[in-house]
Amino acid sequence: MADLEDFPDDGLRYELVDGTLLVSPSPRPIHQEALLELAVLLRAAATPSMKVYIAPLDWQPNDTTSLEPDVLVLRRDHVGERRITAPLTLAVEVLSPSTRRYDAVLKTSVYAEHGVESYWLVDPVEPSILAYELKDGAYVEVGRATGGQSLTLEKPFEVTVTPKSLVSG
Repeated sequence: MADLEDFPDDGLRYELVDGTLLVSPSPRPIHQEALLELAVLLRAAATPSMKVYIAPLDWQPNDTTSLEPDVLVLRRDHVGERRITAPLTLAVEVLSPSTRRYDAVLKTSVYAEHGVESYWLVDPVEPSILAYELKDGAYVEVGRATGGQSLTLEKPFEVTVTPKSLVSG
C-alpha cells in the first residue's frame, strides 16, 4: 500500500483492488464538470456531521485495496490524517468511457463488500443517475433519473439531483 504513495503525479489514477493495480487515464472535461456540480450540490445539502470530498483522495478499507471515488461522503469523525479507512457513507462514480464497466461492476462489488452505505453512478454523457443503498450486504436500487427528471434521495442526507443540471452540454 505504501508503494501507491511513490507513484508519479502524472494525471493518471492509480488504484488497487485485492492487490491488483488498476490505472486509468485522467478524466475528460465533461466528467469534471459533472463531478464539480455534484460535489457543490452535496456539500450544500450535507448535515454538519458529514464531510464531502472529491478525488483524488484515497479510500483504503484494507491493506490490499485503495480506491479513489469521484465523490466521497463520510462522517466527520471518520476523517483520517492522510487517507480514509472507515466505511464511506456515500461513494459516487462519474462514468467515463474508459472506466464505465469498472465503475458499474468491479467497484460496485468492492464498495458493497466493504460496507459503503450508498453508491451512485452518474453518467454525464447521457445525463443520468442510478442510486443504490446497501441492504444485507448487497446493493438495491433506490432511485434513478435521466435528463431533466429530478430524483430526491434520503441518504446520506436529503438531496435532489437533476442529471441534466450537472452538465451544460
